[in-house]
Amino acid sequence: MTIPRHIAIVMDGNGRWAKARHRPRSFGHNAGRKAVREVVEGCLREGVAALTLFAFSSENWKRPAEEVGALMALFVRALDKETDELHAQGVRLRFVGDLAAFDAPLRERMQAAMARTAGNRKLQLNIAVNYGGRWEIAHAAREAAAAVARGELTVAAIDESALDRFMCLAELPPLDLFIRTGGECRLSNFLLWQAAYAELHFTDTLWPDFDQACLHRAIEDYGRRERRYGRTGDQIATDSQG
Repeated sequence: MTIPRHIAIVMDGNGRWAKARHRPRSFGHNAGRKAVREVVEGCLREGVAALTLFAFSSENWKRPAEEVGALMALFVRALDKETDELHAQGVRLRFVGDLAAFDAPLRERMQAAMARTAGNRKLQLNIAVNYGGRWEIAHAAREAAAAVARGELTVAAIDESALDRFMCLAELPPLDLFIRTGGECRLSNFLLWQAAYAELHFTDTLWPDFDQACLHRAIEDYGRRERRYGRTGDQIATDSQG
């Protein structure tokens, strides 16, 4: 079975999961932590190199203040409780997004967790927080413009490859599989640049119920896809025979 090197997941459905149980949305977000552990374990077992999770978008600040506050508190608790286990499993943790919007204590916890796990190689776990795909592309464009101003890059040299170097996940394998839980079928401004050639997998399963079996089914679905990158099926078959 072909294993995707890099998987991204929009973890959707926490609020609906909680509502179905007559509990507050924060209850669903907390339950989603179990699914994160399940998916990390599954990626380690399947041999996936990188996992990127959409934890908090730049649009999520528009949610009710009490929900945002609960999410921030959950981040703090998760960092305090999960970093040691991730480190023991050989997982490298990284936060991507505009971290400047978070208060100093939370940023310090993020930086400490990243530093603690920096030498690990079994799985690169990226947590996208205060992140948006359009923000990332604009940020990369600004970085490229700054490189031009410093004389390190010419305008004529700015192509897809040059711009890609300024993206948040530039050093990782290309995104192979994009998963969204919760029944919605859209990208929601997540990894717009990286998702250009990714296989998309949408499931009705709400995020707290997404487990290793669900992940394995998504990987099996990915393995059945023919990835042509603009070529024909006959060309792919010829290359595989050669």
